[in-house]
Amino acid sequence: MTIIQEYKPPQPGQTGTFFLDDKSKREILFNGISKPKGKIVSYHANPRAEEAHFGPHHPMKPWRLTLTNKIVMAYGLHEAMDLYVSRQASKSELTAFHKEEYIDFLRNITPYHPHEPDASGYYPFNMGDDCPVFDGLFDYCSYYAGASLDAARKLTSGQSDIAINWSGGLHHAKKGEASGFCYINDIVLAILQMLRTYPRILYIDIDVHHGDGVEQAFWSTDRVLTLSFHKYDKAVFFPGTGGLDETGPQNNANGGAHHSLNVPLADGIDDESYVRLFKDIVGPCVERYNPAAIVFQCGADSLGGDRLGCFNLNIRAHGECVAFAKSFNRPMLVLGGGGYTARNVARLWAHETSVCLDQNLPSALPANMPFLSHFPEKTLYPDLSKMGKANNLNTKESLQHILASTLEQLKYLEGNPSTQMAFIPPDLGPIKEDVEQEIREMKEGSEGKRRKKERGAGVRGELYR
Repeated sequence: MTIIQEYKPPQPGQTGTFFLDDKSKREILFNGISKPKGKIVSYHANPRAEEAHFGPHHPMKPWRLTLTNKIVMAYGLHEAMDLYVSRQASKSELTAFHKEEYIDFLRNITPYHPHEPDASGYYPFNMGDDCPVFDGLFDYCSYYAGASLDAARKLTSGQSDIAINWSGGLHHAKKGEASGFCYINDIVLAILQMLRTYPRILYIDIDVHHGDGVEQAFWSTDRVLTLSFHKYDKAVFFPGTGGLDETGPQNNANGGAHHSLNVPLADGIDDESYVRLFKDIVGPCVERYNPAAIVFQCGADSLGGDRLGCFNLNIRAHGECVAFAKSFNRPMLVLGGGGYTARNVARLWAHETSVCLDQNLPSALPANMPFLSHFPEKTLYPDLSKMGKANNLNTKESLQHILASTLEQLKYLEGNPSTQMAFIPPDLGPIKEDVEQEIREMKEGSEGKRRKKERGAGVRGELYR
């Protein structure tokens, strides 16, 4: 098992999450930042989540949250939001979805008392290279989950119209195991909280990887419609799920039938194709399903030039998807997710914070911004399409086929899904064991190839890339 010691990245001067110097205050006045009219946007963060360190060669860098917050504050966007330093999620909150024995394992495991692999080479609860044990692991998990729960409660109480948690969005974690750099599925926990108030929720995922953990959790209910746009290659690309024909339980008597929509894409999709397809699908989904709220996972690994991604999207195109979802004026929870080129992750999430606030930011990064040297282009909007790793393999015909198939699935949705409930029904709890086993068996054939393909290169100084 990979064992990582605690590491704190260097911070010049005082760099707490909500620290603001005089130059930054002048930048706020220069950019004309003000609160949006007619809506309340809240921003949920805890500096403790930024301190986690997965290891020198691991692609996941929570330090990207520090960079994001510095850009947000340098532009003065925080002045237009309600800011919350969120608390840790409690054990009872975490076990609303996750198995108690799994949560106990995360609470007690330390680098100094590692677990050994079984006879087949697997570590307990799928821990290992992708999901290493490091100092402060449980604190990290409970802080990002706590921020998502806090954001969800601000929405359900009417204290916020849009709630943002960039530390959340870890969509691969399962009920009883870690997966794909994700330990706790904060999205599922937040949606369960929101279902106490909202009768039905639309979950949108634009991470380059399929949102499998969230889809599985709500596989058998019609109160959540999951919609994932992602790269799909069952043989070599994690998690190997999310095909066009994976639309929920095959039995139409099951409430979740046709409530899992997947948009499987090939390498290299560009801005125009992606945004057009997104709008052509999301618009009818909202019209047909009529969600009371939207949860949006804004994975940044769908940007061009991402360390693990394979799309060619630019920051503005990615943000245009968020703007389109926001245009429906539903309470919206906005979360982070994947993203492994830290400087571009930070740029994107700062831009999408401005989208939520109806602010147009100047392209030039503020000269007074901490860590400006990590952004050699000195711009918020570099041309990331030129950094893409692949040509666009998505033909007009293939995208049209995906659109037609998805719209066909929407015809099966009832006009009025299950009505609002004061309690969370049993089918929204743990996914059935036979379904988990089936998914596990599907993954086994491709897991080895995928892990080899996505293992971090580990170059000098890569923490700050």
